[in-house]
This record gives sequence, structure tokens and C-alpha cells, in this order.
Amino acid sequence: MAATPPHPSSGPESGIAVRHLLLPPEDPQVRTRSERLRALGIEARPDTELDAFARELAQRTGGCYAGVNFFLDADRQYFAGLYSAAQDTPVHGGPALLQDPVPGRVMPRDIDMGICPHVVKRRRALVLEDIRDFPRFAGNHVVDAIGIHSYLGAPLIDSTGVVLGTICVVDQDPQPWGRKGLETIKAMAAELVEQLEESARHRG
Repeated sequence: MAATPPHPSSGPESGIAVRHLLLPPEDPQVRTRSERLRALGIEARPDTELDAFARELAQRTGGCYAGVNFFLDADRQYFAGLYSAAQDTPVHGGPALLQDPVPGRVMPRDIDMGICPHVVKRRRALVLEDIRDFPRFAGNHVVDAIGIHSYLGAPLIDSTGVVLGTICVVDQDPQPWGRKGLETIKAMAAELVEQLEESARHRG
């Protein structure tokens, strides 16, 4: 009896194919983006105004985490603005939680390390009401590491056409972001870019 040929979806080739599918595509704007971020005065440091923006984003969309994420170079994404709902959660009537379950502000721009790299490449907003329904993203590291099950993100595209990064909101439960969520995050992305460019003009 002839041997049964291996199933096309099995074996090491299948793992390589999945890895290639998840890998953020090559970014042609790396150098231009780095120069543009420097011109706008954006550095790898926390920004209280951007933290406040992230808080407003979470409140307006209903997510438990939100961030303002800049792609500083080919290897790093940096959350200059970051918010966790845990920051506003009282403990037995006491002050807000001091521990923030959101990971550090720096993440590698690498396979399985966040969904924002895909938004930057797409140059379009991305709505994932339940990440587990999307094989391309279901295996992402943040899904299990932080317990993220829904994502809503939009690119920050400046007036020169450069994608500076993203704003995003995520939740530990599936969320029906819908058209309202999509319109909200796109509008807030445009507002933030305008603010960043206006601030740079005033500094200049």
C-alpha cells in the first residue's frame, strides 16, 4: 500500500507559513518616520498629556487598556501614552491601584508582539471584536500574556503622509466596537496628529 502523503497543513513547512503570515511586513518608512518623530519632538519618554489622551480614548470606547504608540525605529514601538483601567479602580475604598498590569512601554516590533505593527503597514484602522476569530492575530503574544481578546486601533498619519504610529484600545473581553468605535478612534487619531503638529509649530 502506498504511503499516505503528509497533509499540506502539517509539518515544519506549515509552522513556517504561519510565522510568515504573522510577521509584520517590511516597513519602507522607517528612516523617514524616525526623522519626522524627531522633528515633532517625540522621544522615548512617558508623556503626561498623552497618558491623559489614552485615558480619554479608553473612556470613550469602553476598553480597559489604551495607548499612544510611536514606532521609533525598525525594532521598537514605544507607548508614550498609556492607560489601564486598573489605575482608576479603588481598593476597599482606598486610593487607586498602584500596580499597572499593562507591560512596559517599550515593545519590540517583531512577530507576535502586538497588533499595532499591522495597522502601521495597512495605514488603516483595524477592528477586532474578538481576536480569537482571526487566525492571523489569535496567536499573538499579547493575547495570552495580557489576556487581550479585543482590539481597536488606528494609524497616526501626519500631514506629510508618514505613519508615526498608532492609537489603540484593547479589552480582556470581546467588545462590539462596531461603526461607532471605528469612527471614534479614527477621529481621535486625526485630532492627536493635529495637536502634535501644532505643538511642533509653536516650538519652532
